[in-house]
Amino acid sequence: MSRNRAPLSRSVRRPVRVAAGLSAAALLLSACGGMSESTGPAAAGAGKDCASRTKVRVVLQWVAQAQFAGYYAAKEKGFYDKACLDVTIQEGGVNIVPQQVLSAGNAEFAVSHVTKTMVTREQGADLVNIGQEFQRGAYLQVAWADSGIKTLADLKGKRVGSWGYGNELTLFAAMRGSGVDPKKDAKIIQQPFDMSLLLKHEVDAAQAKTFNEYAQLLESTDPKTGKLYRPSDFVAINLQDAGYQSLEDGVYARDGWLSKKANQETAVKFLKATYEGWGYCRDELEGCVDIVLKNGSALGKGHQTWMLNEVNKLVWPAENGVGMMDKAAWDQTIDIAVKAGLLKKRPTAGAYRTDLTERALKELEADGFDTTGASYRPTEVTVTAGGR
Repeated sequence: MSRNRAPLSRSVRRPVRVAAGLSAAALLLSACGGMSESTGPAAAGAGKDCASRTKVRVVLQWVAQAQFAGYYAAKEKGFYDKACLDVTIQEGGVNIVPQQVLSAGNAEFAVSHVTKTMVTREQGADLVNIGQEFQRGAYLQVAWADSGIKTLADLKGKRVGSWGYGNELTLFAAMRGSGVDPKKDAKIIQQPFDMSLLLKHEVDAAQAKTFNEYAQLLESTDPKTGKLYRPSDFVAINLQDAGYQSLEDGVYARDGWLSKKANQETAVKFLKATYEGWGYCRDELEGCVDIVLKNGSALGKGHQTWMLNEVNKLVWPAENGVGMMDKAAWDQTIDIAVKAGLLKKRPTAGAYRTDLTERALKELEADGFDTTGASYRPTEVTVTAGGR
């Protein structure tokens, strides 16, 4: 587990106490939406000294939502424009695998997880982590409180929901490490990107994220009481607390692309502006949520506020600076993947590099930007029905 893990949420007005120190989190699916051009006072005049702008594309793991707020804020507030970049934000989806889009040359940057991307690298893609924004992991496995499931070992003989598309890798590693072979000892059920199967009792445990699907449960109404479900209705196994810390959202590029000095300069500019975006979302929660909503999310403001509050906890505080890779967390992520057979061997040298982020942080510090967020504290967010 990353040594600089932030305390989990104590910020819910309705008391939230769940297994393994879980913080309540926010819902997933949002409808695909378009991007807006950089507008508003901060964007006005940004980049006015640029002789030209370098066009780059970044592909996300999913559709527009607060999980990716820093990118949308960087575009909307003019940070990319100021860096002389013309950035296109490409949404992800069920059939869009960011690391594959990147390796095919259809984007300059991709947002992905370490394990997923290293599997793709082992298959021959020259993908490199250049910035690790999420300093902490967020995987959960959630069951009903009366299911008898308390630990990962209790998944033996159960119907276990998983999203697939690479999201099963950490779960399967955790199951194997707990003596449960997902191929033999449990029935793995393809789970949609919501919690419907658990709510309908069609699985015994469902995959979730601390910043996302768990809140969908708390935002749902118990038909027996007519009131919202409470944390006491569920058991949530936090894979990170169980010893399966696996680094998630980071920025990746192709090694071949980075071999050109001009592209390295572009990468530094992109990282710097993106980190500024995450700083804005840290300091201006409501304004950042408005930006996410403007960029196409169909989810309610209450839900996106909750999500951003939880996502901020994964980014901040950043002990060594936002985007800096924690070697211990990297090693643990890789060790888990190798031990579970997800990777045949440890990635070759150069699978991640910190020099580009180091340069971006140096420039940000010179500008007076708070790169660590050491004083960051999560805000107080109220659970609302349906996340409205």
